[in-house]
Amino acid sequence: MGRVLLGVLLGIVLVPAALLGWLRFGKVPVAVADPPLPQEQLLTGIPLHARISREMMKSPVIQPDEDSLLSGAGIYRDQCAVCHGFHGKPSKFGAQMFPPAPPLWEQHENNDGVGVSDDPPGETYWKVSNGIRLTGMPAFKSALTDNETWQVSLLVANADKPLPPAAVEILRGQPPAPAAADVVTK
Repeated sequence: MGRVLLGVLLGIVLVPAALLGWLRFGKVPVAVADPPLPQEQLLTGIPLHARISREMMKSPVIQPDEDSLLSGAGIYRDQCAVCHGFHGKPSKFGAQMFPPAPPLWEQHENNDGVGVSDDPPGETYWKVSNGIRLTGMPAFKSALTDNETWQVSLLVANADKPLPPAAVEILRGQPPAPAAADVVTK
């Protein structure tokens, strides 16, 4: 019985001491170029998905009409494209992140969707608004209004559908065409 108690006591002391030593002496793979920790995706994915499921709004407060998609394209260009890329132009910067920022205008390898178009808009709204720890995804809650967050969320939710031509131009990284009133004739 004494040996069992000694084993349990040593386990209670040695396991945490070994873990603290591993953390303290810089052996944890924390660099982006390092391989992931064992079961890292599982350990971070379960609580992330549980929280999103609990807190996400089930239906958007705006509809994906031409105006909202066009506004969403402008927001995407200004806030998201540096990491997630443009339509037909994946981001070199986002590919170097850990985990890599998903290219939101690329077809999935199994052809079941484009970017996050297979996610409910409320899930994307939550991610844009709150960000995701241990990734490069920042929280835009203080940078975008609720309406702007919905506009960009609906835009990427509709990435697998035809979009207004003006929105596609913006999403290709092209400068907007000048309005007729802006053209000066001589």
